[in-house]
Amino acid sequence: MEITWFGHSCFRLAERGLASAVTDPYDASLGYPTLRLKAEIVTVSHDAPGHSHIEAVKGERRALTGPGEYEIGGVFITGIATSKPDGDANKKKKGGAANRVNTIFVFDFDGLTVCHFGDLDHVPEQAQIEALGSVDVALVPVGGGGGLTAAQASEVISLIEPSLVVPMHYRTEAGSRDLEPVSKFLKEMGLGAMKPEPGLKVTRSSLPDETRVVMLETKTA
Repeated sequence: MEITWFGHSCFRLAERGLASAVTDPYDASLGYPTLRLKAEIVTVSHDAPGHSHIEAVKGERRALTGPGEYEIGGVFITGIATSKPDGDANKKKKGGAANRVNTIFVFDFDGLTVCHFGDLDHVPEQAQIEALGSVDVALVPVGGGGGLTAAQASEVISLIEPSLVVPMHYRTEAGSRDLEPVSKFLKEMGLGAMKPEPGLKVTRSSLPDETRVVMLETKTA
């Protein structure tokens, strides 16, 4: 299968003969070029402009916006809910911290599993970790700002032990959000600077025996 990153938390997952998927499409407020994508599946981790601009994906697509089990075009998808604080604005309005749902989506492309953690901002409970099952490729937020910090991301990775890790949701030259640079995450993982790759092609036979981090370039849609 082929994995392409368009910045922030937006990826396109494609495997020949199966439905393609786009995760967390964003709107123009993030500073990235306007998305113009096609896919049969669109997943939204939570309702926010940087993650839920479904209109950016054209075609006869089915949008998944919450937990559940789905089968679309030969791809099996499991959505697992996690809760996260709704921010200072909510505290001021209601006098306390409420929670809103973030959905982790696990895609099974004919036995190859890809987990998109959305805007997860804490280390999941053991039951949630177990619900993920075996993860081949983990798409993990690493830059804070509503998602996991570098240290939290490293801990989550140690718990799920994926074969490949692709960091997302961190500071880039194009993005306008105030996030931490990916260098902090790489340091947490015991790695130095890495050269981003234009895309990631994965097969069952190409998966490494030990967890490996892969940096991706942001592609213009």
